Amino acid sequence: MDMNVSNEKIIFTCSADETYGLAKTLGEGAKPGEVYCLIGDLGTGKTVFAQGFAAGVGVTDTVNSPTFTIVQVYEDGRIPFYHFDVYRIGDPEEMFEVGYDEYVSGDGVCLIEWADMIEDILPETYYRVFIEKDMNEGPDYRKIVTQKIG
Repeated sequence: MDMNVSNEKIIFTCSADETYGLAKTLGEGAKPGEVYCLIGDLGTGKTVFAQGFAAGVGVTDTVNSPTFTIVQVYEDGRIPFYHFDVYRIGDPEEMFEVGYDEYVSGDGVCLIEWADMIEDILPETYYRVFIEKDMNEGPDYRKIVTQKIG
């Protein structure tokens, strides 16, 4: 896959609150039709990031990782927020059974945890967010790399 990568930013956070705050800022700038793809190992803070992002979009409901439902829809913010967790997806084609294509081309913003598992069906343009932890720097230290793809 030939990808055009631009606008790479690297941010370091030292607490869950800082990660939440960074994500909230990104959510505040999110626009309808955008897709944000979270990539990181278990325990890196994807759910904290998703909660902050949702707050930035204006979601007031409790946001948890939709591991077993695949997608959770929140419509109480300034734009609809579609939160995916595709950790349990066996085949990317399963995404179409939950209406993935309608959400991605819809009037809200999508945030997809474990997006690397469905890389073949991601839209042409999206934001990739890598979250890494480094225990040598401390248990709450995170390196977050954001890139616009496409």
